[in-house]
Amino acid sequence: MELEILLKKYFGYSSFKIGQKEVITTILSGQHTLAMLPTGTGKSLCYQLPGYLLSGQILIISPLLSLMQDQVEQMNRLGEKRVVALNSFLSLEERNKVFRHLRDYKFIFISPEMLRVPFVINILQQQTISLFVVDEAHCISQWGFDFRPDYSKLGDIRKKLGSPLTLALTATATKKVREDIVTSLGLENDEIIKIESTIDRPNIAFHFEKLTDYHDKQNRIIELVSQLQKPGIIYFSSKKAADQMASLLMEKGICQAMAYHGGLDANTRVLIQQQFIHNQLDVVCATSAFGMGINKENIRFIIHYHMPMQIESYLQEIGRAGRDGLPSVAILIYAPGDEQLPIQLAEGELPSEQQIDWLFTNLTQQHMLTEGGMELKQELSILGGFSEIQWRIIKDYVNNPDREIKNLERLRTSLKEFVGERLQLKLNNIVHMKKLINADSCRREFILHYFAEEMIHKNLSCCDICGVNLSDFQAPANITSIPVREEKWKDYLAKILINCELSE
Repeated sequence: MELEILLKKYFGYSSFKIGQKEVITTILSGQHTLAMLPTGTGKSLCYQLPGYLLSGQILIISPLLSLMQDQVEQMNRLGEKRVVALNSFLSLEERNKVFRHLRDYKFIFISPEMLRVPFVINILQQQTISLFVVDEAHCISQWGFDFRPDYSKLGDIRKKLGSPLTLALTATATKKVREDIVTSLGLENDEIIKIESTIDRPNIAFHFEKLTDYHDKQNRIIELVSQLQKPGIIYFSSKKAADQMASLLMEKGICQAMAYHGGLDANTRVLIQQQFIHNQLDVVCATSAFGMGINKENIRFIIHYHMPMQIESYLQEIGRAGRDGLPSVAILIYAPGDEQLPIQLAEGELPSEQQIDWLFTNLTQQHMLTEGGMELKQELSILGGFSEIQWRIIKDYVNNPDREIKNLERLRTSLKEFVGERLQLKLNNIVHMKKLINADSCRREFILHYFAEEMIHKNLSCCDICGVNLSDFQAPANITSIPVREEKWKDYLAKILINCELSE
């Protein structure tokens, strides 16, 4: 049966988006696949459709609880009930029930952290896994912008599950990161098919603004949100700033807004996400905790209040906009000294040399060697003032079975070297982001070059340097929220497509 017929049958679409059919065809031919597709092009379809054709179960490793919940709810709405997310949202009773009847589920979403639980692995080894899916695969690579130590163990997990057919999905990965993904999954380059589509989204225009003073940002954001077609997302690097802006937008009667960040409990975050998806909120003021997997097609603008830490995360976040293919705009507001915050955040994510020295001084009396390696007592984390991320990095490093742990001085030195390399990588990423902000030529071309792509077609609606006009993205007079002016946007998009020679 033709794939287009199945696409219509199961999902109601008449045609595939860029890269989808190529990925699905490769998977159905039994080949391991690494797919880099633009954010917003429906990567989840690349494993959902094959799931209906493969005999066994589809295991999807996902980095965020909200991302898993969103995917499960989307599939439920399409009528697929054989889907479950194994996460903390399930009560102990619900989780035990799911484990008892796991064979009844076709699609199983799970976090990499849960895959490290022996009981869970044992249950999964009793299943028939036809496809091992790694979503947001850039989290695997130590050179990726969102490196997760537990993701780096997926190669071992994959072997324990019998080395099933594998699909790794990402939207933002440099060549070095893509190579690292393949190696970490225990695959060889000649074993895996790489499908790499352009990272460009021609319907998203770039607009960067430089202000003379940081304190002017708040007023400028209020002005922009008052004028722009909604809905939209404003990204912050500070929970406090996100809270303040959401309150301000509500107090001034500009729009329905809420803040979303890691300081909120899980149920509140899911509620805000659902309110936004179902058009009960016009604007979400968010930290980077919000974004991955948010399947809302009509987001018209993304604003960055703070400078992102790297081009990859910037591209990931603006990719929330314009999933319906209609014109959208990504606005970044910069003020002198903005780079200091990402530098502080980069340094704060890693343990300092002083913390490492303190830890190893105390390890001589408090550590314990076991057959499986070194066991670090949790009280050391508290006494040493380590954050959760810092402690996770240290534990992952010293518990690596390939690590020599008997010589503590050598281990201390190698850990410092590892942290130093990670910090330098983060600082280099910030430098690249600052260069994008200071660019005096096409910003889209700069981003494409960063991912080793060449600009083939020049967009009509490209960036502020190429002449983007923000008035093209304003809301109709006296209307501050949805609905979108469909005809205006479609006409405008048609001009872009014709100009880019992308129309079919």
